[in-house]
Amino acid sequence: MKHPFAVTLDSGSSLANLTGSWRTMRPVYVDRLPPCNHACPAGENIQAWLYHAESGDYESAWHVLTKDNPMPAVMGRVCYHPCEGACNRAQVDETVGINSVERFLGDEAIKRNWRFTPPEAESGKRVLVVGAGPSGLSAAYHLRRIGHGVAIHDAGPAAGGMMRFGIPKYRLPREVLDAEIKRILDLGVELKLNAKVDNILETMKAGRFNAAFLAVGAHIGKRSYIPAGSAAKVLDAVTLLRSMEGEDKPLLGRRVVVYGGGNTAIDAARTARRLGATEAIIVYRRTRDRMPAHDFEVEEALEEGIMMKWLSTIKRMDEGVLTVEKMQLDEKGFPQPTGEFETLEAESLVLALGQDVDLSLLDGVPGLQIKDGVVQIDANMMTGHTGIFAGGDMVPSERTVTVAVGHGKKAALHIDAWLCGAAHAPAEKHELASFDKLNSWYYADAPKTVRPMLEGVRRQNTFEEIQGGLDETNALYEARRCLSCGNCFECDNCYGVCPDNAVIKLGPGNRFRFNYDYCKGCALCATECPCGAIKMVPESI
Repeated sequence: MKHPFAVTLDSGSSLANLTGSWRTMRPVYVDRLPPCNHACPAGENIQAWLYHAESGDYESAWHVLTKDNPMPAVMGRVCYHPCEGACNRAQVDETVGINSVERFLGDEAIKRNWRFTPPEAESGKRVLVVGAGPSGLSAAYHLRRIGHGVAIHDAGPAAGGMMRFGIPKYRLPREVLDAEIKRILDLGVELKLNAKVDNILETMKAGRFNAAFLAVGAHIGKRSYIPAGSAAKVLDAVTLLRSMEGEDKPLLGRRVVVYGGGNTAIDAARTARRLGATEAIIVYRRTRDRMPAHDFEVEEALEEGIMMKWLSTIKRMDEGVLTVEKMQLDEKGFPQPTGEFETLEAESLVLALGQDVDLSLLDGVPGLQIKDGVVQIDANMMTGHTGIFAGGDMVPSERTVTVAVGHGKKAALHIDAWLCGAAHAPAEKHELASFDKLNSWYYADAPKTVRPMLEGVRRQNTFEEIQGGLDETNALYEARRCLSCGNCFECDNCYGVCPDNAVIKLGPGNRFRFNYDYCKGCALCATECPCGAIKMVPESI
């Protein structure tokens, strides 16, 4: 006898249509873009490598990290970590120490001699990379892993570009830089030093290169016309920092003035202090809040005894004396002269007014467009000349190591596609996992780990690294502070709270799926998901 409450299904019917007319919305699992990933100029999959790090599998974390960035030990020291500025955890307590964990993984790789996986096959194509700085090294790494032959030509005596000749040793120890460069070269990347490229087309033809990536750094210090007596000692910050790589250190004297307000000015003043200057003064036209240098660098400089003279501009230098004019900001924030002058004693003046790129290698190349001292490129990072790509300081962009590394990766993908007769199409990005998508009550307060710092007094006369790294214990703790914004980490909340047993576990690493035959659309799963990986959508979708 047929049960009085039995339901007869027609062929092709589904119980999903019979859960009741009350279900107007249904839950779906989604992957949202973590804000840290979104903010990273190098395009790192930060959340993915943190996932491995928080389980203690540091080698897997390093391999995931280096799919995008081949120099984590360097980046963990010099990156200004915009990822942390975007971190949702800041609205719970403090941002995750992403940069600290990245440095830990990079240092572990050096200590344990982890290596990159060589290419599976050779493409038969050759690419010339001009410049062995962060962008050139990154492009060479990614191109080589794909299987292309790569040769780097650099005008300098050692690889590293501005990482070596522009960043002081107290921020980036050279043994760390050398170790990460060597690992890239060990993949089979050729490196020619003291090999300035004077004509890019001739060099490509002579080496039978199929494409080229230009990554010449901004090594030329900008000059400003400042009348100076014949005995006045004036040099630019780039020259000063570059000379620190030689055996003969510059003699600056006891009182040094640095003119400028960027990070290079800060580095120059801190270097002068370590070289024996009893006074190092930064003269800047505007106020501190308008200084382009990062605030934490300014703070570190002040801790080391660097003095700042705001709202001032240098008008003249004579032997041992600078003439300085006081400035005032107008209603738009631009400095205007006041006609009031004073003098400063100084044995040396260091100009830190920005840098330019030497573009002479492009003379006579048809199709190129150069504007404001940089090369114009299209969306594929190709210049106006077919087969010649460019990135880093040579193109319009923010000039940081992280941006340069990201350019190298992006260019490599476009070069590879072009060599194959195709166009690289970046994957479509998911919607951003903003803080309002999370359930932050799930997470307990866990303060950020503070990295150790060398005492200010000791920093005044040594080039020893000033900031320490994490050990395994606090690196693990810091990785576990990640909220996994927007992506399921299999916490089982949805499985536990579903009143209808509509959530099905698919096994470790495979997440879950919904059985819509039982789901009535109550949205408890979405409400209780801590990371915002469940979304309620209209039933008609």
